[in-house]
Amino acid sequence: MARDLLTDSGSIFVQIGDENMHRVRSVMDEIFGEENFVSQISIQKTGGFSQSKIGNITDYILWYAKKADQVKYRPVIQLIPEPPINDPNYVLIEFEDFTFRRMTSEEKSRRKSLAERTRIFRYGPLKSDGASKTNQTIEFEGKTFLPGKNSHWKTHVDGMYRIGQAGKLVRLGTTIYHRLYWDSFSAKTLDNIWLDTQSGGFNDPKIYVVQTTIKVIQRCILMATDPGDLILDPTCGSGTTAYVAEQWGRRWITIDTSRVALTLARARIMGARYSYYLLADSRDGQLKEAKITRKAPPEAPTQNNIRQGFVYERVPHITLKSIANNVEIDVIWEKFQKTLEPLREQLNKALKQNLEEWEIPREANDKCSNEAKNLHSEWWKRRIDRQKEIDASIAAKADFEYLYDKPYEDKKKVQVAGPFTVESLSPHRVLTVDENDELIDTVAESKEGYGEEQNFAGMILENLKTAGVQQAHKEDKINLSSITPWPGYYICAEGRYIEGDTETGAEKRAAIFIGPEFGTVTRPDLVSAAREAGDGDFDVLIACAFNYDAHSSEFDKLGRIPVLKARMNADLHMADDLKNTGKGNLFVIFGEPDIDILNAEDDQIQVKINGVDVFHPNTGEVRSDGADGIACWFIDTDYNEESFFVRHAYFLGANDPYKALKTTLKAEINQDTWDTLNSDTSRPFDKPTSGRIAVKVINHLGDEVMKVFRVQ
Repeated sequence: MARDLLTDSGSIFVQIGDENMHRVRSVMDEIFGEENFVSQISIQKTGGFSQSKIGNITDYILWYAKKADQVKYRPVIQLIPEPPINDPNYVLIEFEDFTFRRMTSEEKSRRKSLAERTRIFRYGPLKSDGASKTNQTIEFEGKTFLPGKNSHWKTHVDGMYRIGQAGKLVRLGTTIYHRLYWDSFSAKTLDNIWLDTQSGGFNDPKIYVVQTTIKVIQRCILMATDPGDLILDPTCGSGTTAYVAEQWGRRWITIDTSRVALTLARARIMGARYSYYLLADSRDGQLKEAKITRKAPPEAPTQNNIRQGFVYERVPHITLKSIANNVEIDVIWEKFQKTLEPLREQLNKALKQNLEEWEIPREANDKCSNEAKNLHSEWWKRRIDRQKEIDASIAAKADFEYLYDKPYEDKKKVQVAGPFTVESLSPHRVLTVDENDELIDTVAESKEGYGEEQNFAGMILENLKTAGVQQAHKEDKINLSSITPWPGYYICAEGRYIEGDTETGAEKRAAIFIGPEFGTVTRPDLVSAAREAGDGDFDVLIACAFNYDAHSSEFDKLGRIPVLKARMNADLHMADDLKNTGKGNLFVIFGEPDIDILNAEDDQIQVKINGVDVFHPNTGEVRSDGADGIACWFIDTDYNEESFFVRHAYFLGANDPYKALKTTLKAEINQDTWDTLNSDTSRPFDKPTSGRIAVKVINHLGDEVMKVFRVQ
């Protein structure tokens, strides 16, 4: 198995099995160059029980880059909440009130859980080899300390005092140490062996046969891209790459030849709910970043540009140096001393003692007066508050590593997929070679002795006779009783159908025009075909095409000849691989939007949609179908004749789309906002500068039609 993932930041990831690894590796070396190999990642897949040989539970990801020395890399950090069991060094625990003790044997082996909000630490050395030329004498808790002969403190003397003020020095006999906490950097960078990526069990559910687990795709994307980057997955499958890219704010393109895969992927993406992450380039993001870093928020305007990234959680990398150089500790110390020192003096007076700060016990003596107990409690409350504020400053001012897989989430918002399109379903073709090693394409002109020529028009006519032409309602289906070739330039066949009752109705002749296999039918094509149908004395023209240009939507009749524009289903590209039962909507006629343009206040206009004009074969007339047949409709309020921009969107339908939306999102939708969208009349808008608006309508089968209207 091989799976490719390409990013615009210069990386390509290929997932392969063990049996193909060396062969693919050599091919990748040849394409990208051995010097652009980045890493070979081993991932654990679902294990199996094998009685005959050892089980193979490993796949590989080959990571190459356009230029390995310039590749974008964002380290993925794994948090390790506590040290290994029975670690010989980290044996001390600090409690919420900042008292500490050694772990018991049960706590070291984790047979007994540690209390909540405890911190594990060890005694960290403060000395380095080599004598210092400066005075290294410091005082701590009433004692004088020197680093010793041929040694010096790991930081400057002022920094040593600051570490003491921060509550991070510990006196043990005649030596002092600093508290080296496990969570000062309780993390490691992810390496190239991933043992937590197996599928099945409690991991993401598998909905496609070759589906890759979300975790594997997510890590590749997070390591090599930033929000706003573009990702290409040429093997779409169930759409895992697109799903993950959508969640993490990356743009994506995915490709597949299977209509099953594309259908699964589209449904998966459209029905998904994603977490809403705080953008760095947003006001909420600025405030969150300021709170984390303990800085004033910037006043610069925000643009909500996703390329600026998210506001990420981060793991602090606290070092002795970062504490020693943190001058904010001095400010916090002085602020609290204004309260703590008077309380200490009052406490000593009540106790008739002269206790220094480090000599004040954690628990008051039961024999103390109520006044002394209250002063003791208040002093320790202020002392703990000081320590909490100092610790917060240490964490904020220390170096840190971003957790790119843990952006801050806005719980009040839910994110759904952004707009995307399914462009086409390409035909599946197999190229072979002849005895001269020349390519044979069965779509091209056939050569004697090499298969049959693929006749696109013949294939369409065969399916048209079986499937018929479906309209908005099932009872309005046009069933062709016969199709015979017609020697025209535009008209390729004559179809016959009964207008009215099957027993008594009159037989009608339909001219059949087939558009290109890859291309768009234009209005001049339809005009020429309709003229040819009139010359042939046909009753109606049925045009079959995958796509029509915007101007052709305005053309529905030439003289007495009605023009029915049937949109062909993309599945017809795969006709050789599909069994046509006649049950699918392979040819669908969806008529023109029937609208009224209304005047509004302030010289604005509104659009009211009445329905869709539909040809009814039972009567041979064109009449407006109601708005219940419309699932949604859109307006481009200033159509430029090149691209349709959705500027207004509205949702209709006989069912309750509001209820369906709430069920899909699993959330409440603002009723007033929804009422403005669930309407057959648009909100007022300015008249178009181009003099044209375009209205696009989509029915419940997913078929769409667009029409351009002039506005004076």
